[in-house]
This record gives sequence, C-alpha cells and structure tokens, in this order.
Amino acid sequence: MSDKGQNFYQEFEVFSKRSDGAQMQHQFSLLAPNHELAMVMAQENFMRREPVSDIWVVKRSDVRMMTPEERESVSRLDNKDYRNAKGYGYLKKKWRQYEQEMLDEKEIMSWGELVKKK
Repeated sequence: MSDKGQNFYQEFEVFSKRSDGAQMQHQFSLLAPNHELAMVMAQENFMRREPVSDIWVVKRSDVRMMTPEERESVSRLDNKDYRNAKGYGYLKKKWRQYEQEMLDEKEIMSWGELVKKK
C-alpha cells in the first residue's frame, strides 16, 4: 500500500445508546476516509443488529487520553473509602446500643420516682 493510501483511512470510534434515557456506550472502532462515511458504516454495521436511539462517530485522534503521568496521579488518589456510605454501617448498631443503655426500663421508671419525691 502506498504512503498516500495509508493516510486515506482514519480511525473512528463508534458509540451508541439503545434508548433516549440510556447512556452512550462504546461499540467498536472502524476505518473510514471521513466522518460521513464513518457514520454510514456505523449505521450499516450496528443499526441492523439491534435497536438504537442514537449513534456518535468520533475520530480517534480527537479523543484525548490520559498521559502516563496522569494515570499515575489517579492511582495515588484511589483511597476513597471515606466516601463510601458502607463505611458507616456500624453507626446504626452503635446508636441502637446507646439508646438502649440510655432509655432502659429501670431508668424510665426511676423518672417517676423523682417526680414523686419533689
């Protein structure tokens, strides 16, 4: 293939969603000479197989990926357990114990005795 032929095709990424409320999902990559033909190829390859609400075709060179340094910085920020509500599950049990200790039957009955003494 000549050098001119190698530059003729561009790589495109195809995204689609099944319904209006659904999220876009990456489906596949394809080679095409331009956006218009990439869209036609995406529709031909995808829409005849399953229901589709929308298709996006994006030139791969227009997609910005993270650099290795950026990926490394994200891995350092991976300790996010404090954001998960599951980390506070013990509080319900602790609160129940606290309430039981504070408001047991003997204590409530003693309140009546205090009122009588006054």
